[in-house]
Amino acid sequence: MGRGLRAIIWKELIQLRRDPFTLALLFFVPMLQLTLFGYAIDMDVKHIPTAVLDEDNSRMARELIEALTSTATFRVARRVDSERALREALVEGSARVGVKIPADYSANLMRGRRAEVLVLIDGSDSQVGLQALNNAIAVGLQRSLAKARDTSSRHLLIDMRPRMLFNPQMKSANFFVPGLVGIIMQMVTVLLTAFAIVRERERGTLEQLMVTPIDPAAVILGKLIPYGGIGLLTMMAVLVIMRWVFGVPIHGNLALLVGLSLFFLLAALALGMLISTVAQNQLQAVQLSFLFLLPSILLSGFVFPRESMPTPIYILTFLVPVTYFLEILRGIILRGAGLGALVAPVCALGVISATLVIASVARFRKRAG
Repeated sequence: MGRGLRAIIWKELIQLRRDPFTLALLFFVPMLQLTLFGYAIDMDVKHIPTAVLDEDNSRMARELIEALTSTATFRVARRVDSERALREALVEGSARVGVKIPADYSANLMRGRRAEVLVLIDGSDSQVGLQALNNAIAVGLQRSLAKARDTSSRHLLIDMRPRMLFNPQMKSANFFVPGLVGIIMQMVTVLLTAFAIVRERERGTLEQLMVTPIDPAAVILGKLIPYGGIGLLTMMAVLVIMRWVFGVPIHGNLALLVGLSLFFLLAALALGMLISTVAQNQLQAVQLSFLFLLPSILLSGFVFPRESMPTPIYILTFLVPVTYFLEILRGIILRGAGLGALVAPVCALGVISATLVIASVARFRKRAG
């Protein structure tokens, strides 16, 4: 038994040495993921993009904004000139918090009267919403106490009026379940197509395809289209479960959601196809698929706010297709956003999809040549 065991161990070591790509994945992937996620995972909510409507435009108003941003919880991302623009910034997702300082803010403070400040909060993410709510109230209280000492007033002069939008009950399912739709769809579609070319190669039918007069681009597209139909049907089933099992209402246009989902399905399918042209066998296809799956979960904003991540990691999040799909899902489902508010993520998915399809075709042409 001892000689047989040593022989098997030696055989496996030789086989691993002959497959350096798989061996590199086994060592490289865990180290890369630990480094990447160690920097990316941060439970503290920081730098929440905030839109500001300053109708007072006074020194006291600027002091209030500075007090909010000095907490590191808020980051002024936009300045708007109307309450309608303030709400639109929240609907389109360019801001998660909106602060409106009225025109009589400084006048009321100087006269010892209460000054009201409207704080609109995107409550779709309960974690971010609660953090924004608590910090806005705390800043208002701190500024009120400072003014009370200066004016010998017995009243709290700054009244922060928070209003929770889109998810007033702060149900975490309303935020996480639409995100799960995106993550599940990526996992299903990438794995579906990741085996497409590998399976043909292992069965010996890839060589038959290569000698036919069919263009490599037609081969790639011919494999993408059926899987795209399956992915679309799967997504419809997942949306039904989201709506009727978890009770997450769809505030926007369902047809628009399905239509825009095609951009993501194409990107995910093309990514799986690219993996399939790189992998030598099904084990490598699985390893490469999961190499992309975990970053999609942690870097897309599904669990952790992207704004809280270090700048280099935050830049990487723009390369993850599901990042934009989550913006589309949550924008339509939770905020009732229309196409005009989702132009940026749709265009980004279009560019990523085209790039991945071209890369897949080029890689397949190279291997076929």
